[in-house]
Amino acid sequence: MGGMATNASVVLAIGTKKGLWVGTSTDRKTWDFTGPHFLMNEIPGIGIDTRGGRTRILVAARSEHWGTNVVHSDYFGANWTEPEQAAIAFPPDTGAALERIWQLQPDSTDRPGVVWAGCEPISVWKSTDGGEHFELNRGLWDHPHRSQWGAGFGGAAAHTVLPSPADLQTVHVAMSTGGVYRSTDGGESWEARNHGISAYFMPDPQPEFGQCVHKIARDAVQPERLYAQNHHGVYRSDDNADSWTSIADGLPADFGFVMLSHPRRSGTAWVIPIKADGERIPPDGKLAVHRTDDAGASWIRADAGLPQSEYNVVLRDAAATDTAEPVGVYFGTRGGSVYASADEGTTFTEVASHLPDVLCVRAAVVAG
Repeated sequence: MGGMATNASVVLAIGTKKGLWVGTSTDRKTWDFTGPHFLMNEIPGIGIDTRGGRTRILVAARSEHWGTNVVHSDYFGANWTEPEQAAIAFPPDTGAALERIWQLQPDSTDRPGVVWAGCEPISVWKSTDGGEHFELNRGLWDHPHRSQWGAGFGGAAAHTVLPSPADLQTVHVAMSTGGVYRSTDGGESWEARNHGISAYFMPDPQPEFGQCVHKIARDAVQPERLYAQNHHGVYRSDDNADSWTSIADGLPADFGFVMLSHPRRSGTAWVIPIKADGERIPPDGKLAVHRTDDAGASWIRADAGLPQSEYNVVLRDAAATDTAEPVGVYFGTRGGSVYASADEGTTFTEVASHLPDVLCVRAAVVAG
């Protein structure tokens, strides 16, 4: 495990269409799993909060009968706590109802208790008590562009929330289909930040907003640098999303959902290409992860340990990294297989199989 402490382990949480599985490992080779937790609940969002010497697994559980709520466990899934009242509930004046929680994102270590949620319908929420209660961000909800935001194929959602570790006031959000929005005043106001990202499917292929950005990630060392996987297009911004440039050269396809960045090293990111919007399979039916170590100037293909033939794809939040040394890379497919790499995505091992459709994967290093 390289430089990972001997008394540490990794927790791996897998959200599927029909429940949650939680795994732990001390070597990232052998895993002990429990589950399914929340059987027959859809689990589209997971957050693992390791701040303050505690590991809290936050889960967005969606029942077709009971609706959607945020539940949490401080004991690796041995028991769960669910608030008596819904953790996320739209104020009556909005006339809206919560459909799905797409992301649960703990903030940085110097903002204890702060957890962000991105939801469907398109909305951003903030908790200051570790994810037990959330408040609607009215700045984005009341944005004048709202009536023109459309639904992506998976729904109209704020699927990515990226608070900046360098600046308390800066938060980025990505949504389908509005694109990237940025706040520099702590969420009071938001501006579209999509210059350079193409929306070839619209009458104006370079609109102010309306892009279908599938995922964004932030560089750990240079927080003003971001990476984006678009609905056809892979991009980098070096100016806090004021402008974007293509980094798709060298990839077998520019379509996909996944965008991961290295938790410590600048310039390293991972994507998992899909052939095209109309052919949603890995290119040539061969699943592979592509890594850049130079901020997108070049890409390295990695498929060691992956199946020779695979026609299932990886959804936007069904991939994650840990913070061990070397960094672990994890992802799950719509066919129910989950793969783990303990060498920064060079080689993979299947650690779970025959699960329901994998929607979300999260991993974290925790104290033993």
